[in-house]
Amino acid sequence: MITGKQRSYLKSLANNLTPLIQVGKNGVSDSLIEQIDVLLENHELVKITVLQNSPVTAKEIVDEIIDGTGAEFVQQIGSKLTIYRESKENKTIEI
Repeated sequence: MITGKQRSYLKSLANNLTPLIQVGKNGVSDSLIEQIDVLLENHELVKITVLQNSPVTAKEIVDEIIDGTGAEFVQQIGSKLTIYRESKENKTIEI
């Protein structure tokens, strides 16, 4: 579990991030979870955009993505959500 202070720090880092992956008309699939898993391992902090043609909203898929990847929820702003998981090998963020 990350603390409020750590979450605030991650939010400040996320401000400058561009979304690395998009959830489109297929919603959350196993392959999407696998892609997010790889992104988390490489980047630790990942911003996800939920497109307008997606059958689900960002709020609806947060739990599904977190359960599938073991990541921590950082924030959601509109159709963008940010998640964090400490990398096993590519530690780039000190919290």
